[in-house]
Amino acid sequence: MRRRSGSSLALPALLRAEHRGGLLALAGFLLAAAFGIGVPARSVSAEDLDLGNFVPTFVERFETLDISAHGPGTRWIAHTPWNGDFGDAVFADPGPGGPFALTPEGLTITASKRADGSWQGGLLCSMDKDGAGQRGFAQQFGYFEMRAKLPDGPGVWPAFWLIGVDKKTSSSEIDVIEYYGQFPEYYHNVAHLFRDGKDRLQKDNLVRVPAGSLTDRFNDFGVLVEPELTRFFLNRKEIWRLPTPPEYHQPFYVLANLALGGGWPIDKLKSPAVMTIAHIMVFQDKARLAAQGAATPQGGVETDRQDSPAAKSGGG
Repeated sequence: MRRRSGSSLALPALLRAEHRGGLLALAGFLLAAAFGIGVPARSVSAEDLDLGNFVPTFVERFETLDISAHGPGTRWIAHTPWNGDFGDAVFADPGPGGPFALTPEGLTITASKRADGSWQGGLLCSMDKDGAGQRGFAQQFGYFEMRAKLPDGPGVWPAFWLIGVDKKTSSSEIDVIEYYGQFPEYYHNVAHLFRDGKDRLQKDNLVRVPAGSLTDRFNDFGVLVEPELTRFFLNRKEIWRLPTPPEYHQPFYVLANLALGGGWPIDKLKSPAVMTIAHIMVFQDKARLAAQGAATPQGGVETDRQDSPAAKSGGG
């Protein structure tokens, strides 16, 4: 996502320039929408999601709160593994006064204003760091999904996104959903590829939805990454597809967050703002999983979690 990429190659000034370009693009999309043109619709070639030949490799229904600030040994950490937190709210650690709580509906991530007037939000990441010795979950290809009810209000900036583990020459990023609270009838799917400080791909799809439908109910936001095509889904109905770049032929780890800002003001946002996540799940094709072997990272594996609460309770 703009200003959030996991690329250590992207310079801050360049990211700001990219973000300004993104805002102009968004304004263009909104003008087109006002006149009923240029808004992507379901393609005639779109297909409903069929998981009949897939098996779950990562299941998180948030029956336990298995989060730490930076790991190791927990299913989630509360910061980006490259220490590049972003937005107009600090990503707070779990614990008393923190942003995370378990409810009957799932995990809540709360953005709230502190006594000093600053804001805090929350982030989950399934990998504890980038590079050698990283521990956590990542998977090459397959279907990644979050079921969530998004927060309401101008300035909220929730997202569900994936980052590729291989950053030797570039950084790959898939934004399954990027939502700006100022525009309750829209959200983004985005495909990024950062190399030499620039986004070499930046394919952006604007999805139009009924106003309020993302914040008053749960929806399933998903992406199916396959060798030839990467397909995006809303409630398991295909909404966009693009050819899979060669750089996406690698394992991706999972992030979900409630950030604030993203280039839009937060002065009119009321505290608290709450995002509820019912589940995060990842699936793999049975044949691919068998060919890779269940013990390979590409097959989808969580490493070094033997002592974590969820590992003990069978939470995944």
